Amino acid sequence: MVSLDFISKLAHPADTKIILCVLDGLGGAPGGDKGLTELDEAKTPNLDALALKSSLGLADPVSPGITPGSGPGHMGLFGYDPIKYFIGRGVLSAAGVGLEMKQGDIAARINFCTVDGQGIVTDRRAGRIPTETCVKLCEKLGGELKVPGVEILVRPEREHRAAVLFRGEGLDHNIGDTDPQREGLHWLEPKALKPEAAKAAGIVGQFLAQVGKILSAEKPANMVLLRGFDAPPHLPQFADAFKLKAAAVAVYPMYRGLASLVGMKVIPVEGEAIKDEVATVGKIWKDYDFVYLHVKKTDSYGEDGNRPSKVHIIEEFDAALPKLLALKPSVLVITGDHSTPTLLKGHSWHPCPVLLAADTARRDGFARFTEVNCARGTLGHFQAVDLMPLMLAHALRLDKFGA
Repeated sequence: MVSLDFISKLAHPADTKIILCVLDGLGGAPGGDKGLTELDEAKTPNLDALALKSSLGLADPVSPGITPGSGPGHMGLFGYDPIKYFIGRGVLSAAGVGLEMKQGDIAARINFCTVDGQGIVTDRRAGRIPTETCVKLCEKLGGELKVPGVEILVRPEREHRAAVLFRGEGLDHNIGDTDPQREGLHWLEPKALKPEAAKAAGIVGQFLAQVGKILSAEKPANMVLLRGFDAPPHLPQFADAFKLKAAAVAVYPMYRGLASLVGMKVIPVEGEAIKDEVATVGKIWKDYDFVYLHVKKTDSYGEDGNRPSKVHIIEEFDAALPKLLALKPSVLVITGDHSTPTLLKGHSWHPCPVLLAADTARRDGFARFTEVNCARGTLGHFQAVDLMPLMLAHALRLDKFGA
């Protein structure tokens, strides 16, 4: 892995164009009657035809054995060292719902959840309540919450997820999550991870106490879990680092927020289906050098353990692929930000399959796009942060290093 500064010195403008397709949680693990991954099981004639003339490989979002969140997974794909440029989930969610953070603000991601009378979490996602319900709950909290000396902004994100921003004097973001990460445990009290965060942790504690009372009669979402506390980051901008005019096409707010933080132009999508996102790419294609396209539900169904639906989403993307190919990108990459096997019902450490199609790419000649074939591909097994230099190189956008 080389530094962002190093790559930025080699990068130069060109007439070539790049598409990065991120099927969230694409990677899987053996399951089902035949011991296949979801990508193995899916019928993907278009991906398979493309694999025949592409380079394949496997990418570790952070490092072998490390299970990443979506934030670090995406930062790596965007060419940023995910450890050096770590961004808390709260900031990503806040940016995604349009909360403009100021210095001194802290933000956290909300999961509306279900707890029993003793505060034991029985459903971390409150049955994935509809977004309409999330909106109403956020409005209710916004209208009734009152913590002296601090402004609290609560905004809906999608389904059971929302964002909360705390604005006041002397707030520090070093607060532990209140999400126990599994059912059957009591939600956690906010804990100051550094002495200077004691004031903010106390405010968050007051916030949670009030939320518990305000939502006590609600079903199924009668409490919230908080995670990813963070302050606004300072990030090198994508255009400066890679000499690319970049756009992001994503339905889910958090990913729009992440793209905006690195300086990509976020493009509104009319509709929520993969075909709607692909159509949006076509509409803006002439105006950008780099387009990031995000598909969420591969991850959602993986977390739910819903194997047939994850397989279906992969097949749905495959059906839309010809319209992306018709744009004739110089480089097309298809991968995931992490793996979410339905077997595990959550993110995992398994490396992500990668397909890189370009006239400059070596052709591996594999008849299917699967994890096993990716393990045999010419791209090898690499860190995801190295994918951005590979895309630039195949798009003829990197100068030679040295004499």
